[in-house]
Amino acid sequence: MAQPKFFLQPLAAAICVACYSPVVLANDSSESKKLAPITVTAQAGNDANGLIVRADPKQPIQPIPATDGADYLQSIVGFSSVNSGAGTNGDVTFRGMFGSRIKILTDGTENLGACPSRMDSPTSYISPESYDQISVIKGPQTVQYANTGSAATVIFERSPEKLTSEKPYRGQASVLMGSFGRLDHNLETAIGDEHKYVRLNANRSVADSYKDGSGNTVPSDWKRWNADVALGWTPDENTWLELTGGKADGEVVYAGRGMDGSQFARESLGLRFEKKNVTDVIKKIEAQVNYSFNDHIMDNYSLRKVPQTHDMTMHEMVDNPSSMQVTRRTLNTRLAVTHEWDKLQVITGVDSQHNKHAGGMKSNTMDMPLKSDMQFQSYGAFGELTYQLEGDNRVVAGARIDQVKVDALKTQQSRSETLPSAFIRFENTHPEHEDGKTYIGLGYVERVPDYWELFKTDYYGVTANTFKKLETEKTLQLDFGYQHVHGAFNSWASAYTGMIKDYILMTYPKSQNSGHGHGHSMGMGSGKQNTVDSRNVDAVIAGAEAGIGYKFTDAIQADVSAMYAWGKNTTDNTPLPQISPLEARVNLRYVQDKYNIGLLWRVVDGQNRVSLNEGNIVGYDLKKSSGFTTLSINGSYNLTKDVDLSIGIDNLLDKTYTEHLNKMGSSGFGDDFATQQFNNTGRNYWARMSMKF
Repeated sequence: MAQPKFFLQPLAAAICVACYSPVVLANDSSESKKLAPITVTAQAGNDANGLIVRADPKQPIQPIPATDGADYLQSIVGFSSVNSGAGTNGDVTFRGMFGSRIKILTDGTENLGACPSRMDSPTSYISPESYDQISVIKGPQTVQYANTGSAATVIFERSPEKLTSEKPYRGQASVLMGSFGRLDHNLETAIGDEHKYVRLNANRSVADSYKDGSGNTVPSDWKRWNADVALGWTPDENTWLELTGGKADGEVVYAGRGMDGSQFARESLGLRFEKKNVTDVIKKIEAQVNYSFNDHIMDNYSLRKVPQTHDMTMHEMVDNPSSMQVTRRTLNTRLAVTHEWDKLQVITGVDSQHNKHAGGMKSNTMDMPLKSDMQFQSYGAFGELTYQLEGDNRVVAGARIDQVKVDALKTQQSRSETLPSAFIRFENTHPEHEDGKTYIGLGYVERVPDYWELFKTDYYGVTANTFKKLETEKTLQLDFGYQHVHGAFNSWASAYTGMIKDYILMTYPKSQNSGHGHGHSMGMGSGKQNTVDSRNVDAVIAGAEAGIGYKFTDAIQADVSAMYAWGKNTTDNTPLPQISPLEARVNLRYVQDKYNIGLLWRVVDGQNRVSLNEGNIVGYDLKKSSGFTTLSINGSYNLTKDVDLSIGIDNLLDKTYTEHLNKMGSSGFGDDFATQQFNNTGRNYWARMSMKF
């Protein structure tokens, strides 16, 4: 896999040299001091009275700083990840929901993966540190984006550059080194002036296979890189035009799949325009168009030992390599206008998405060329208003309509759906308290079955066609919560309960417990039955995230956060599968101006509510799981005004444990490996150095 030369090891050496340069140290004495960064361990709601979480992805996090979007989101309470045995490319879940129920956006647009088994989930193409802010809107509480997510909407955002003639450049870089060969480089730099700029975001990450707490190697190595360039024009303070382009690639070994990802190529191109203060009423006009192309290859021979099969004619064992190539082209457009009248703000807009998927397979017995198998197109219109009530109280409401058409190109079938969604929310500030805020919102959203649910579970000439029989999923959910600060004490909570009609449930055959599956889906035009079935059931869900914090002194701080999700299949009177168990995080920190030290204790309960062989488009319930605890420590030190060092030890006690959302090992790494779920990482040391210039 070719990688840009500027990502090589000299970048690490250059940053380390700069950190101890006498010039840097000398400059620090004349500048205002900068506090050491706090290593993030759990993030709570901090906007819309606690409904919306806003996070700074440039801050170090524990466990070890993230390599992709799913890794980072796990530091936000409520998120988990379905791991496949790789140290990267997990598939994020929120409140027990997954897939297209979570809307993942980068700079307001969507880049969908191509793999029918979701090796390349949308978050796998995201390098968190290259973004300025992550926003998580819980539940169906916004309608501003196409095909709204029912569980959450997650937005990775970059801001326009603000350079001057006096300082026509800025930048930041970081290097992370850790156990098991982990080495990351991240670079962000911009040059320009008040009216124009060029920005580069680039990163590279590599790691070897990790070892669990018992010293057993879990095949999981990876290599990945991303590079994005932006050309911006800001002729005045109210106008912003930006052209972006990017490329990326990677390779990943999966302990829990029958194949590895040997290519994760991404190409993207976008144009964005924003105009503020157009008139006294029209406060902002924003428009954008974005194109992305994902080209993914998975195989069972380039990153692992080639499997063998018995040749009946030659009466001997022969190599049996196989591979699959899948691609997806996606075009997104969006136009939105913000109006303001006294106490009323209204955002209206239209958007569209067109994407086309293709797939092909090769093995000793077949050679299916790359061929388009699915085409998806949607057009939507929305309106969202905010009305200011007495004091700091307000009501927020919105509605949208989407017209969606999906074409199964190989079978010449199509389906069209009209999807309504809406919400209303009250946000209330309590002036009698020092800082007390509450919210309550009711949202409704309909979701068309996504590519994975329609095509991974499709049947060709075997049973009733899944493409036609799956109904749209309909969710009605109540979200409510509060946040409160009183002196040294603070607390917060977000809770929800919902009813889902025609919830899309996946059923896996019992034979897959052998661990031989999960590499790819049959049925890509092969005439055979796919390995997974899907059907509609009715369900109810409920749960909460909560936390409390206390400052014992200016230096000693503590906080505790917890999350719990619950779901029931009311059609069969069984639990909803693939829901993470109750989890709590206890964080104790000692903070000084130049340094801080933190301790993180993660406590995870066992999960007894399972539905064997049922699950989602990524995994399924294999068995009940046991609880576990892990202890981690971290520290940060401000070396100079613009140079910080963070260190950490994850799983300090080197415990052997397995997450509930997990897969069986693959027989490609030995039959013994395929009889049990793989364990998570053992003791893991890491250090991260970052600098700004």
